[in-house]
Parts: sequence; structure tokens; C-alpha cells
Amino acid sequence: MTTATNEILVLGGTGKTGRRLVRTLRAAGRRVRAASRSGEVRFDWAQPTTWQPAVAEASAVYLMAPEDPALADDFVSRAVKAGVGRFVALSGRGIDRIDQDFAPGMLAAEQAVRDSGAEWTIIRPNNFNQNFDEDLWRQPLVEGRLALPMGATPEPFIDAQDIADVAAALLTSDGHHGQVYELSGPRALTFGSAVAMIAEAAGRSIRYLELTPKEYRAELLAQGHSEATATALNAMFAGMRAGYLAEPTDTVRRILGRDPIDFGTYAAEAAARGMWS
Repeated sequence: MTTATNEILVLGGTGKTGRRLVRTLRAAGRRVRAASRSGEVRFDWAQPTTWQPAVAEASAVYLMAPEDPALADDFVSRAVKAGVGRFVALSGRGIDRIDQDFAPGMLAAEQAVRDSGAEWTIIRPNNFNQNFDEDLWRQPLVEGRLALPMGATPEPFIDAQDIADVAAALLTSDGHHGQVYELSGPRALTFGSAVAMIAEAAGRSIRYLELTPKEYRAELLAQGHSEATATALNAMFAGMRAGYLAEPTDTVRRILGRDPIDFGTYAAEAAARGMWS
């Protein structure tokens, strides 16, 4: 089935990938509905009454998975009934191999689009460059110390703009139905190397400290995070340490015809904006 993507619903339209995707699509002249709890179109996974107005008249959806895996199938079914004929689902690289304490909603969303009867593509990116400057690891870096249970396994961090550009291509062009694409940056770096590059770009001292999973859990709990969050993040790092995400892929180049953004380029630009000052 070929779908005319006349209006595209972007869930998480104010998030790291979503807001960049909205900007990219609009720059290309596409009609976009940017949806989130605080976006132009209101969408809240916890309030199903917001789903139908969001999907109305949309023919394609950028699907950000819900935290609650039970919600994914219901939403996708409603979207198809409303006329949505194409989904691009954002998942995570290695999600099918990492302990399901981490992001069970992603696998549920993957299965929901596979079963939808509509066109679907799943994108599974590595950790985002922007995790270092927009949330997650930014405050520890500002404070001069990032401590994680990662070991020496490298990670080919990917820029959120590359994810957005790939998603835009998949939403607006044919030939990607039924594909699962793993997205990475151009090279794999240890977290220690990444922090050293950030410190150099920012012109200040920032150190990386290796923790055991037990120490990491204790730090998260001391910072006020929940047991569930600590368990989920430790599950993610266990999968990363196992090397499931370590090898760079050529998917960004194959889809976009250009190299992905290098971590050094990202770090220099973020430092110039004062993100770690």
C-alpha cells in the first residue's frame, strides 16, 4: 500500500528528535502536526481522549513509544482507523537484546506497527549526542563529573538531527516499508573519550568516573530517582557494556547520501553555545 503523506503527525513534537523533525519537514514544505503535552497539538499518552483529535486527518505518524506498553496497540489501531497509512516508530538500538526492564514500551510500539496493516519502518538509534547537553548527562558535566557504569565498551553516539533527517526521509518517500534500520554516528567512542572531547571543547576540567552498577544505582537513588528508573538505566548500561550497540552502521549514509554528524563537530557547536559552562 502506498500512502500519500499529506499531513504528518509528530508525537513528541517538542522533544529532542521530534522538534528537529518538525523543523526539517516544514522546511521541506510538508504539513506537520507537532504533538505533545505542551505542543501545538495536545497529546498525552495518559489521556486517550487526546489521541483522536491528534490523529484526525493525519496520514503518517512519527511514533514515540509510550512508557506503558499496554497503550501502543490501542493507539496504533485507532490511528489506522482514522486514516493513518504510514508509521515511523522510534525505538532503540539493541532493544530486542537488552533486558526488558528497559523501555518495554519500545518493543510494544514496534509490534503494534508491525501488526497494524499500514506501512511501517522502525528506527533504532544509538544514544544521542544531545543526551550530553539537553538533559540526562548535562548537569553532571556542568558540575565537572560524569559517573556511569559503562566500562571500556565504546558507543557510536548519533546526533538527533541525523535521526530527524532519516525519519523525514522515511515519512515522505517510498521503499522503506517493513524495514528496521539501526542508526549510529560515524565512530565509536568510550564515554571517557567523549567526556574528554567535551572538556576540551568547553575549555574546562570535566572528568569521567567509572562506577559499578551497584554504585550507579545508589547515586541515582540519592539524586531522587525511583527504583524503577535505576533498574531501567542499569539494564540499558548492561546491554551497552555487552557490546550490542558498539559497532557503527552505515545506515545514515545509505538513506541520506551523506555522513552522519561527528561527535567532535557536535561537541564544538554545543560548547560554543555555552551548554557546559
